[in-house]
Amino acid sequence: MAAARTILIVEDDASIADLLQLHLRDEGYDVTHTADGGEGWRLLERGGWDALVLDLMLPGVDGLEICKRARTLDRYVPIIITSARSSEVHRILGLELGADDYLPKPFSVMELLARVRALLRRSDALARNARSDAGELVSGDLRIDPLARTVSLGGELLDLTPREFDLLHFFARHPGRVFSRMDLLREVWGYQHDGYEHTVNTHINRLRLKIEQNTAEPQRILTVWGHGYKFAEAA
Repeated sequence: MAAARTILIVEDDASIADLLQLHLRDEGYDVTHTADGGEGWRLLERGGWDALVLDLMLPGVDGLEICKRARTLDRYVPIIITSARSSEVHRILGLELGADDYLPKPFSVMELLARVRALLRRSDALARNARSDAGELVSGDLRIDPLARTVSLGGELLDLTPREFDLLHFFARHPGRVFSRMDLLREVWGYQHDGYEHTVNTHINRLRLKIEQNTAEPQRILTVWGHGYKFAEAA
């Protein structure tokens, strides 16, 4: 029998935490809960988690800081932020710091369960794709290793966030194809984050700073005005 998927909940509202634990355990997940941000970070850093359900307003270390730190870890853990901070600014900031989804409070527990399942399916699919596309992708002096999740340019390793790697890897697997921002949100982020398409712009701008010689005239990630972006086909 396969081991249960492990979910870490970092939530200081006891009633919400109890409800989430009850329903997630009913779904067969192995659930651990802490109400303290500092303890949540220590547990996350220890590793072994399949998903993180994260509140923003926490004692100790706040949720945005945990999210930011999580994306420095070697293993990618899907993150769903749940917060009473429902403003657009906090949603965008959470997504840009590396969260995979954002549910404002109050939310439906059934909706959260559905999104956890979707994130785990996406995580499994990314792992399968990496294994099936085990060979390096090469574009000029840019080399992408999907198994090691490394990118080098001119022989020098680049420091990419996990989301930047996923975005670049997706582009490189589909050279010449044009993708809208919503396409990229769906394929790389795993959700249609309506209203947050400029999150894609932010990540593309950051990628261009790392892989383009001249960001004013990019040669790899190209803008197709009125349609989206594409990765340049090999000459």
